[in-house]
Parts: sequence; C-alpha cells; structure tokens
Amino acid sequence: MQDTRRKLVYFIACTLDGFIARPDGNADFFETTEPYLSELAATFPETFPTHVRAALGITAEGQHFDSVIMGRRTYDPALQLGIASPYAHLRQYVFSRNLPPSADPAVTVLADSPVSLVQTLKAEKTGREIWLCGGGELAGQLLPEIDEVILKLNPVAIGSGIPLFGRAAGLHHFELIGHQPLTGGVMLLHYRVRGDAGVA
Repeated sequence: MQDTRRKLVYFIACTLDGFIARPDGNADFFETTEPYLSELAATFPETFPTHVRAALGITAEGQHFDSVIMGRRTYDPALQLGIASPYAHLRQYVFSRNLPPSADPAVTVLADSPVSLVQTLKAEKTGREIWLCGGGELAGQLLPEIDEVILKLNPVAIGSGIPLFGRAAGLHHFELIGHQPLTGGVMLLHYRVRGDAGVA
C-alpha cells in the first residue's frame, strides 16, 4: 500500500563545508541579493518570514509547506526583532527547554522530543509537507524522520560552525532527485531518503 503520510523536508542554506551558521549562529555569509531572493521566492514563497514577504512584495500562496518546525536558535532572531510569529502564514512549532509558552497563539513552544510531534503531523490526512528550517541539533534529532533534504548550497567555506545535522550519529543514505543553479553560484540540491538503505 502506498504511504500517504506527509513528508518532513529539511530545507536549509549551507556552506560547501557543511555548516548552516557560524559557531555564534551568525549566517551573514549566505547569498541575499535581490535576483537570488526573487528566484527563490518563485518556487518557495512560504519559506520567507511574513515580515520579509511584505517587504519584498511576495504575495504568492505556499506551494510546498503548511507547517514549520524550528529550534530556539533559529527562532531567536525573530524574537530579537520583537516578532513572536515569524511565519504567521504557517503553523509554527518551536522546540526549546527554556522558552515559556508563546503569547502568540500561532506559535506552539514544545520542550519534549520533536519526534512525537513530527509523527503526529505526518499522520494527518490532509495538508502540505512539513518544513524543518533548523537548526542543526534539531535536524540531528529528527534525522530518522526526515524524508527529503533541500539544500541551498552556497559557494563559501567557513571552516567551523553549526553542522548541517548537529552531532547526529549513524550512516544515512540519500539520493539526488533534482538540482537547479541559482544566482550567485548557489545550487539548489534536492535529495530524498534512499529507500534501499538503512541506518548503520
């Protein structure tokens, strides 16, 4: 029987040496030119924060995701701007052991294992895919649940930082199912879990 569950998709920018940010969380080295952002918005408009969508004039409906999952460090930049609901156009889940419940009803803060949430969301009968937008440690915890990975591979190496999958252990196999060059030398690489390989 065909598996009709929703998919968990890790959609993230990374460097050539496999980092998603500097050790302090700064990611100011990624491509942010207007042509690049326009290309990205044409395919993944829902992955732009709501306030950025407004600033860039992005009005397109989401094409891929209706829910977003993130860790505390990914959520923090929005909080520092006074934005409690950075992706108001999506269902938002934040994993943190220290944050209090969100004052915004659009954001659910959770301290428990993210695996249970993902499994619950996957079991929903309707809806688009689930976007894992970071960070690395959360991605490492959820690696067994990740169905696809879409990398915005930037042509830069930073030497050290937050790894793509944190400190995840084990061998996980993926297969390339799509690729697209973007402005600034960025390559969009689309992988899915290889069905004939387990975890070592």
